[in-house]
Amino acid sequence: MIRFDHVWKRYPERGDALSDVSFELQAGEMVFLTGHSGAGKSTLLRLIGLLERPSRGQVIVNGRNLATLARGRIPYHRRQVGMIFQDHRLLPDRSVFENVALPLVVTGLGPKEVGRRVRAALDQVGLLKRERALPVALSGGEQQRVGIARAVVARPPLVLADEPTGNLDPDLSREIFELFERFHQVGVTLMIATHDLALIHALHHRTFTLSEGRLVNDSGDD
Repeated sequence: MIRFDHVWKRYPERGDALSDVSFELQAGEMVFLTGHSGAGKSTLLRLIGLLERPSRGQVIVNGRNLATLARGRIPYHRRQVGMIFQDHRLLPDRSVFENVALPLVVTGLGPKEVGRRVRAALDQVGLLKRERALPVALSGGEQQRVGIARAVVARPPLVLADEPTGNLDPDLSREIFELFERFHQVGVTLMIATHDLALIHALHHRTFTLSEGRLVNDSGDD
């Protein structure tokens, strides 16, 4: 599903964000990505989502080399990746339904199918009764669940989450991670950047640790 082959990412203003990172992730795996702030977690996820390209090395996702992927193929790749952010990134003037529907609307899906998929996604995250609400009327945990519904509504095979519980209390964090577990159980590949070491240890999934841009530990290594 994902392979990093000696990947570097350098920013002119701050040097190397990733340094010689290599790993392989199989389809259907759920992996945690941890490390201190500035260790390179967000950069790694952005490379997989093709929000940025590597400075050196190869990033292979679903057999495609993202370092050389033609510009015209970028939207197709992004439709195969659901991305979840810490700050939700919901449109404040759109309802819950409209926010979740956005990835489907841009692909030209018909209204009937959009409605069916959006309501299925909202049902998965326990927010079906809130579909007409605006984001401002939701709690932080509910807003994050809307972000998750939006990330999975197009049924992508790969979901990336960047500190999805960073602003939530422990009980809400546990609920979010239980959602990820359910997606994992139906075959979705997940990579989740998080500082929540207690939940990482409780869930017993493979864990990557980054330090100053280098992959210093892979708990899946034999």
